Amino acid sequence: MNHLQPADYAVFLLYFIIVSGYGYWIYRRRRRAETSTKDFFLAEGSLTWWAIGASLIASNISAEHFIGMAGSGFAMGLAISSYEWIAAATLIIVAVYFIPIYLKNQIYTMPQFLAQRYNDTVSTILAIFWLVVYVLVNLTSILYLGAIAIESLAGISFTACTIGLAVFAIFITLGGMKVIGYTDVIQVVVLICGGLVVTYLALDLVATKVGVSGVWNGLLSLRKEADTHFHMYFEKGHPQYNVLPGLSLLLGGMWINNLYYWGCNQYIVQRALGADLKTARSGILFAAFLKLFIPLIVVIPGISAYVLYQNGTFQDAMTGANGVVRPDNAYPVLMNLLPSGMKGLAFAALTAAVVASLAGKCNSISTIFTLDIYKKFFDKDASERKLVRVGRYAVIVSFIIAILIAPMLRSFDQVYQYIQEYTNFITPGVFAIFLLGFFWKRTTTRAALTVAIISIPLSTLLKFWPEVLGGFGIQAAEIPFLHRTMWVFCLDVALMVIVTLTDPASHRNEKGLDVDQRMFRVTPSFVAGSAVIVGILTVLYLVFW
Repeated sequence: MNHLQPADYAVFLLYFIIVSGYGYWIYRRRRRAETSTKDFFLAEGSLTWWAIGASLIASNISAEHFIGMAGSGFAMGLAISSYEWIAAATLIIVAVYFIPIYLKNQIYTMPQFLAQRYNDTVSTILAIFWLVVYVLVNLTSILYLGAIAIESLAGISFTACTIGLAVFAIFITLGGMKVIGYTDVIQVVVLICGGLVVTYLALDLVATKVGVSGVWNGLLSLRKEADTHFHMYFEKGHPQYNVLPGLSLLLGGMWINNLYYWGCNQYIVQRALGADLKTARSGILFAAFLKLFIPLIVVIPGISAYVLYQNGTFQDAMTGANGVVRPDNAYPVLMNLLPSGMKGLAFAALTAAVVASLAGKCNSISTIFTLDIYKKFFDKDASERKLVRVGRYAVIVSFIIAILIAPMLRSFDQVYQYIQEYTNFITPGVFAIFLLGFFWKRTTTRAALTVAIISIPLSTLLKFWPEVLGGFGIQAAEIPFLHRTMWVFCLDVALMVIVTLTDPASHRNEKGLDVDQRMFRVTPSFVAGSAVIVGILTVLYLVFW
């Protein structure tokens, strides 16, 4: 049944009132967000470690996970969990090595880092790249996936869903980062509880279908019924090799992808930039622990839907109008089977994930546009109050653009892969610029500018490599995008080294950051927590390799 019952609406209304009311209360308690850019964009000194960790997860986990990653779980299985599990290890690296550099050098935006380390030209080029990707890829895809899920679950039109989600997210975003950070705590609790409800139902259905009893037996049955979906490594020739190619998961492009996302991405890093080092590191470590459990609430339901589909369930619901199986339908189909009341909780969880991610993303769009574009090029003398107002206008305009573009994504099969594929056009170049900027003082502005200009054309060339060679009568296989990511990154680093070494300015480069080895020291409790995370990851990969 594709409609919510009164009990479902009651549960969702309760969630809406709690989140909105709490957000408004936080906003009224600290009206500095009206006039202070640091308070509005960064919630300077206001977020606790648990709020930072929760906000990182709430901003990261969205419809692209509930719908897109669950769809990839249906199509390829547990291997898609590498995005979550490698992220947990990545967050430790970011907490130890990246965050201290940002905080020591008082970095508030990623373009500001580039301007401080290189120059305004490099900063502006990448600021524009980020704005384009954030609005046209990230914001739009989150809105699209959330809308199709709610359309399937509640029977509300796609257009109404996009507008409703946008309005809810705008309400949260306009309160500033402090409102986003603390409401994200509620959002995380709701999305985890609602996600676990769907996982429970999915495993219970599997148990019933295969003739066993109990959710635990249902989980054990998944591996028996879909053994091919419980491998973390795909060899050449595997249907999903181009998506998750072999050892790239552990040694190659997956690390570049995650280190960029968690360490050089305004949307994510912004949560920790207003805190002290100890608080920021504790929050990031908390987020790493939470990442370990995300596959349980998004990937396992997708694999469960695959097993049920193979056993004759959901045959019509999982196919599109053209008769082709639509993996991204897996999660909405499972949600529709929930009993009254529980469906409302799942609906609230999905909405929480979407709204939190939309709010976080748009806050970053607003921050970059206001501080790195508007103030720098349009009104250098703008007051704090005016900059906050411009930031709010940027939020509204971004959502209008996303609402207009979102319907165009209906042509994609697995939207999660669309997100990964096209954000990775800028990932290797940006990460190379940041990495060498962090740790090699001689790196010059010319080197960074060269890579900033050439990285996207190079990624595009490798993306369409078979077609390019085909024009010369040469056959070539498609290059998996994680391989492309690694290759472009290596070429970018090599190019930056060559340009720097041949640039006379490298010997008198005064753009290096304030980096002290003592910055990278960590507490015994941080070491212990990191060891637990690495140990869990080792066991997971040994069991499911």
